[in-house]
Amino acid sequence: MDLIKKGRKWSHNSGFMTLLLGLIAFCQESDKSKSCTIGYTSLSSGIIEIYQKNTEGKSNIKSTNEKGGYLAWSPDGKRIAFYAKYDDKKTWSIHTMNSDGTNRKRLTHAKNKWDNAPDWSPDGTKIVFAREYKDAEGVWHPEIWIMNSDGSEQTQIKSLKGSNPYFTPDGKIVFSWEFEDKSSAISIADIDGKNIIQLTHNGAKEWHPDVSADGKQITFMSDRDGNFEIYVMNIDGSNQKRLTYNDVRDSMPSWSPDGSQLIFISKTDGISTIYSMNKDGSSVKKIMSNGGQAAWLKIIQ
Repeated sequence: MDLIKKGRKWSHNSGFMTLLLGLIAFCQESDKSKSCTIGYTSLSSGIIEIYQKNTEGKSNIKSTNEKGGYLAWSPDGKRIAFYAKYDDKKTWSIHTMNSDGTNRKRLTHAKNKWDNAPDWSPDGTKIVFAREYKDAEGVWHPEIWIMNSDGSEQTQIKSLKGSNPYFTPDGKIVFSWEFEDKSSAISIADIDGKNIIQLTHNGAKEWHPDVSADGKQITFMSDRDGNFEIYVMNIDGSNQKRLTYNDVRDSMPSWSPDGSQLIFISKTDGISTIYSMNKDGSSVKKIMSNGGQAAWLKIIQ
């Protein structure tokens, strides 16, 4: 696939980046998707702003201007969760707000800790998120926490050490298990942290799992072949397949509502760009430049 030229690596945790959060309507030619909405971040502005656009880029609606990123849709599509940074970017906190930018609430307040990567439970009552920090001895702690969607009853799932938690449709948690040697593996566990199953075994860095709406497949990013690419596998870890073949970092995949397509982030001439492709890696299409951290809206009926 001769799609992407060499560029600088994309890092969703780069502290110097100021992010712009937006929405874009993107309807596939097949017209199979039930939803055309994609949330994303952009470096086009110094503040976070929510937009809605049609396929021609018209009908922009600005609805908020808060710093933050890493969008997660509620199951009904009416609210979003995201993180925002405080204390000169030393403290990251989870927030929620309505999809039009109203009713913004800060849910976590742990000072000097990075709360990020929120995701909603299938019934919308819970939010799971990652917390990362260094202790007084300089030891890095990757933790996974869960709370009610209003921010109450914040609880660490102590048996899970990792990042990028994501709910399956049946209420389990898929996440990136972080090991002491800095490698990671996509794993799955019950919501209480029991019955942990490691799904990948490559000694690589494997991050950002996203589960298809039918709960049958997981997409994720991995550097197992020397460069971060997009992969897909069955929910039990079988039938692992590489989908992208580029000389730059491909990251943060997200399933379409009907499970037929994926969006992901890559670099074109050093610019973070959102692409779509079929779930077998074919028919790669550029959606827009200056976009990152993309998430497809998948409404649960």
